Amino acid sequence: MSRITNPVSALLVFFAVGAFAQEAAPPKAPEAIPDPQAFVTGHTGTFDGVAVAYTARAGETYLRDGDGKPRASIFSFAYTRTEIGDPTRRPVMFIWNGGPGSASLWLHMGTFGPRRVVVPSDASNVGAPPYPLVDNPLTLLDVTDLVFVDPVGTGFSRPLGEHEGREFWGLDEDATSVAEFIERWITDNGRWNSPKFIAGESFGTTRAASVAEILEVERGISLNGIVMISQALDYEGSTPVDDNLISFITYLPTMAATAVYHGKVTLADGDLEAFLRQAREFAADELAPALIKGSALDEQERGRIRDRLVAFTGLDPAYVERADLRITGTRFRKELLRDRGLAVGRADTRYTRDDMDDTADRPEGDAASEGFKNAFIAVLNHYLRDELEVVLDRPYTSSAEVYRDWNWRPDPGDRGGFSEPSYVNVARRLSNALRSNRDLRVLVASGYYDMATPFYDAEFTFGRHAILRDRVEYTYYRSGHMMYVHGPSLERFMADVRRFVEEACR
Repeated sequence: MSRITNPVSALLVFFAVGAFAQEAAPPKAPEAIPDPQAFVTGHTGTFDGVAVAYTARAGETYLRDGDGKPRASIFSFAYTRTEIGDPTRRPVMFIWNGGPGSASLWLHMGTFGPRRVVVPSDASNVGAPPYPLVDNPLTLLDVTDLVFVDPVGTGFSRPLGEHEGREFWGLDEDATSVAEFIERWITDNGRWNSPKFIAGESFGTTRAASVAEILEVERGISLNGIVMISQALDYEGSTPVDDNLISFITYLPTMAATAVYHGKVTLADGDLEAFLRQAREFAADELAPALIKGSALDEQERGRIRDRLVAFTGLDPAYVERADLRITGTRFRKELLRDRGLAVGRADTRYTRDDMDDTADRPEGDAASEGFKNAFIAVLNHYLRDELEVVLDRPYTSSAEVYRDWNWRPDPGDRGGFSEPSYVNVARRLSNALRSNRDLRVLVASGYYDMATPFYDAEFTFGRHAILRDRVEYTYYRSGHMMYVHGPSLERFMADVRRFVEEACR
């Protein structure tokens, strides 16, 4: 074999070979985007005592650009009743979870879907599989069709072609894409004149407020009702950090409910609701002014506020004193049961966790999500394959870390540059939607033991920001952020939503 020792000759050979290779292998053309996939199955069930035949369509809907080219696939699960008179007048509810980055499996498999996973109501850990998958007689399929929506980056939903997830991962970008999906779905299914509802949980309520405004104001699509589960419209009241005075007020009633649940506060008459009304009044009328005064608060008044905090939270007076009357929700979760070596959950304070470090000032994890998360994920994946007959070459993403690249600004502008920090607040978007539609109503559902989005924050938020009071209904449950993991709360919640839908359609 000969060798090339002249460097110039070597370069000529290199470029010649490169040119030949380039000529022999032209640039690869972009892969063609396949048609949307759908998996359709027929089912029957008995819901609220009514025998219902229904179709389940698990499939993709493409969002398209101005030239009609696909830019994203939204995967949804649509349950539509068959054997009805005029489907164009039948209600339809669009449902999603939060995150951002959460797929719809929690509300799908825990609450609204025709089949659901069963977890212990007593806040004990679900343990290992197999987990029960049962018929859900509480679902609303007898009165409304149901469409579970997975935003881009969650479930099977994804960007297409040259588009990237970042185009959809933002406060406004996300809401716009979901509103576009709703418009596409009602167009494809001939449902423009159907009564329409949207339901969201946690960040899903943040999305719901923005989607409602987009539909009502920009797209000519009116809604009959919005179901907000564990609302999060103004994040100031649900961000428990040291310098956020509002959070010390909004979290106090949840601390009080939790202290009662775990036996740190005993009620002589057993009337939890009355005790929580007192906690609300103390938080607004006494604690808030005291915190505003700060170091100007005189010693006698300070001592009185400290003792009242102890009475509501069950914490040690010395701890409340060291905390300077400012008890963050996160530290409360660790401190309440420190003497038992336990931390309470964030999503649901009924759950407890035995942390490795009993000296830390905050929990190592969330006892609630650890308590039931894996059961939901396992059952959903089983249900997809064995009952909905969904077979795809990619996994179902129950929780995506899209928040790491999330644009929280209230406009889709450049993510760089200077901006003043502020709490996310979409409450006035809801107010605008309500003012654009005289018949739009809102149901706000809250759990007493929710330390992620405290129930008093719902009242605090909806009492401000020009939201019309006569359009809003509040319901409360003795459970947490996902109140449906508690059987009695699930039954009450579904009865409340059923009534809300039926009344809004009259």
